[in-house]
Amino acid sequence: MKQIGYFAIVGRPNVGKSTLLNHILGEKIAIVSSKPQTTRHRILGIETRGEDQFVFLDTPGIFQATNSLGDYMVKTANNAMLDADAVILVADASFAPGEIELRILKNLARSETPVILALNKVDLCRREKLAETITAYAAAHQFAAVVPVSAKKGKYVDELMEECAKFLHEDEWIFDEDMITDQSQRALAAELIREKVLRTIDREVPHGIAVVIEEFREEEGVTRIRAEIFCEKASHKGILVGKEGETLKRIGSYARADLEKLLDTKVYLDLWVKVKENWRDTQRGITDFGFSDD
Repeated sequence: MKQIGYFAIVGRPNVGKSTLLNHILGEKIAIVSSKPQTTRHRILGIETRGEDQFVFLDTPGIFQATNSLGDYMVKTANNAMLDADAVILVADASFAPGEIELRILKNLARSETPVILALNKVDLCRREKLAETITAYAAAHQFAAVVPVSAKKGKYVDELMEECAKFLHEDEWIFDEDMITDQSQRALAAELIREKVLRTIDREVPHGIAVVIEEFREEEGVTRIRAEIFCEKASHKGILVGKEGETLKRIGSYARADLEKLLDTKVYLDLWVKVKENWRDTQRGITDFGFSDD
């Protein structure tokens, strides 16, 4: 008897949502970095175990938006919660619920969607503090389950999956058994390149970065990728390129290594940097880079 369930993974930025999804799937489909607002799109991950298919919707972190891109990201996260059989709220085990978590829980209480609380980074949290955090969350919402986890180390993730299994329902699968995401290789390549920018560049530059794959050509023994990295200011372009192109070369080297693992082939990567001023601030700007409800 085949079963399926949809689970939205939500929470504030930089709390470990994408790390959790990658560990569940055993593959890297969502980029991660130490910088907030890394995830911009809804990322779909599929985990099929026996007759059970779990469909996870990794969402952008919920925060106070200050531009059109931020509005899109928050709307994407809110819409994912409406489509889910259950929501997995990922929160830091060391902190009581803040304004963002309380706002999410208030909205979910209205929709009556079941919520599994995944208290992440438990490996960095004292037992007494964890107990205090659980008590604080219990006072704020009636959860279907509370599971302390370490997404980075994979601790107690199986226990989280057991709780998710309670919300599966009998139905035909939507995806083939061997699928783990609906993202194309081009989309994954663009995100991997953006991840390397996030890891290489400091200051305000990373938040204004978008990556567009202009060419993705598979040949015998090699995949040729031409990508354009867009930033918002001419001064940012100089930072991205670096002295004598050294920074861009470093980004390309990091990205190529991950792309060759992803595609299981040699990769020729050609990176260019262009400026599109303040693209995050307008609806047209974000639509041009694929951030639209469609």
